[in-house]
Amino acid sequence: MQLANIVRERWKGVLFCLIVAIPATLLGKQVEVVGGPVFAILFGMVLALVFPKHRREPLAAGVTYTSKKILQYAVILLGFGMNLSQILSKGAQSLPIIVATISTSLVIAFVLCRVMNVPGKIATLVGVGSSICGGSAIAATAPVIDADDREIAQAISVIFLFNVIAALVFPTLGGMLGLTNEGFGLFAGTAINDTSSVTAAASAWDSMHPGANVLESATVVKLTRTLAIIPITLVLACWQMHLARKAGGDAKSTFSLKRAFPMFVLFFVLASVITTVLQLPASITAPIKELSKFFIVMAMAAIGFNTDIVELVKKGGKPIALGFCCWIGIACMSLGMQHVLGIW
Repeated sequence: MQLANIVRERWKGVLFCLIVAIPATLLGKQVEVVGGPVFAILFGMVLALVFPKHRREPLAAGVTYTSKKILQYAVILLGFGMNLSQILSKGAQSLPIIVATISTSLVIAFVLCRVMNVPGKIATLVGVGSSICGGSAIAATAPVIDADDREIAQAISVIFLFNVIAALVFPTLGGMLGLTNEGFGLFAGTAINDTSSVTAAASAWDSMHPGANVLESATVVKLTRTLAIIPITLVLACWQMHLARKAGGDAKSTFSLKRAFPMFVLFFVLASVITTVLQLPASITAPIKELSKFFIVMAMAAIGFNTDIVELVKKGGKPIALGFCCWIGIACMSLGMQHVLGIW
């Protein structure tokens, strides 16, 4: 009976997000430099302005469920697309650059969060999104730090802005700097944060330099970088758990490990381990990855629908400045490490 009531309460909102996610996904495949999640957020924001309050209320429970729970399910499924041994064997060369760029972005986000008085959760999402893999990293991190829809939308918007700029500018910039094909593959894979934008930039380089075949190497570097989601989310989860325990003081009876530690992170890691140990073929993992991406698009539609676009624009200055500094810092560190390693 209780299950029936839950379904009755949520199905309209979930179906609404599903319907919005379909055109967003299709458009994202046509315009990869933008991507489905960004289209979904934009559609959700526009629909929130159009829908009167009495029309939004029946959707509220399902939309909230989609933005929270379905986002977590998306992250778990994302783990099935990560064969740890394959990625590390191909991307080992890029590890020093990846570690340096991720560290740079996180340090910049930490420092500027305090200097510029940027809200901590937005700074965390922008820092993690910039340094690892854009929307996927934000999707994985947001539930861990209990970020709200406005903070997620803000971070995704910032990441999207610099994604597009990087995809358009980096191929020409790489040519001007005299990067080799190997060098640009490393540059694109470590300095552009979203897989679709890495693909777009690498494809543009290949078209400008016939026979370069940078797309494969840039993608492998990017996938290697994506593995950082695992330690980052685990560390953040442990930190949140520490804060929860601290807030509870000595009253240990009020502290719940299950409640404080996001279990979906463990399921995400478990999915990665299963894929690696069982050597699951692409015929199995590819559809699961696509479902994961679609769930993320659904969640972003829900987040957009729950976001006040006017407030988002008003408060967007500092997060954009923070994202810009992270972006520049990552790009400079990527090039600097290549120079140190004798690649450039």
